[in-house]
Amino acid sequence: MSYREKDYQFIKVSIENDIAIVQYNRPEALNEANAQLVMERNDAINQAGIDPEIKVLIMTGNDKAYSAGGDLAAMVNYGVKDARDFADKVMAASLALTNLPKPTIAMIAGFCFGGGFENALSCDLRIAADNAKFALPEINVGIYPGAGATQRLPQHVSLCKAKELVFLGETFDARTALELGLVNKVVPLAELRETTMALARKLAKKPAFSLRMAKEALNAAWSTSLEKGMQIETHGWALTYGTKDAKEGMHAFLEKRKPVYSGE
Repeated sequence: MSYREKDYQFIKVSIENDIAIVQYNRPEALNEANAQLVMERNDAINQAGIDPEIKVLIMTGNDKAYSAGGDLAAMVNYGVKDARDFADKVMAASLALTNLPKPTIAMIAGFCFGGGFENALSCDLRIAADNAKFALPEINVGIYPGAGATQRLPQHVSLCKAKELVFLGETFDARTALELGLVNKVVPLAELRETTMALARKLAKKPAFSLRMAKEALNAAWSTSLEKGMQIETHGWALTYGTKDAKEGMHAFLEKRKPVYSGE
């Protein structure tokens, strides 16, 4: 059954034209992630990634919480094997978002803690409401972040700042997140959805294959040498010349009109 029709227990999926919205739906627990939620999230992300009608994916929660992290009540009795199995499933979702062949946006309000924060860091862009609160509080319960923060934070902030956030586990607000470069924009809560949707609609109008190649090249900057990254960039750049969208974009520029991209 398609993710569009599935009756998930802890997430909701909605489609607005060519934009998929995957929403955490466990409000009584501030959208904390248990094993079932993680499984459902992974399923929806992966299916949206291969859905040819979807051009942009948005991850979100509700006004009170994007996600407050992992469900500690469910995790407290984990042994080593249980913990590793859970972490592997969480990491699969993180990598799915990172490698999704289309842009992803985290629409963040309220608590964005622990694994929720790490999930948001896996998205390409992040829009925060002015009530958003961020933290990696795992150290305060005897563990440390295990869903990508130790690797992703140093890609966005200095290593010493990343260590401060992980070592102390303190909460910071949306404006601080903006100053640190962890979010792209902060808006009033009442404007969060429309601001995010407006950004998604802009992205949906861009040439899809070129966005995909640009994302691959940018991601390569995190994980490979400069020479290899440049090779990935030039290879993807050359491939765009085989698309109708590239021809449309260049002709539109020369003809002084707006391009209309088809995704081909």
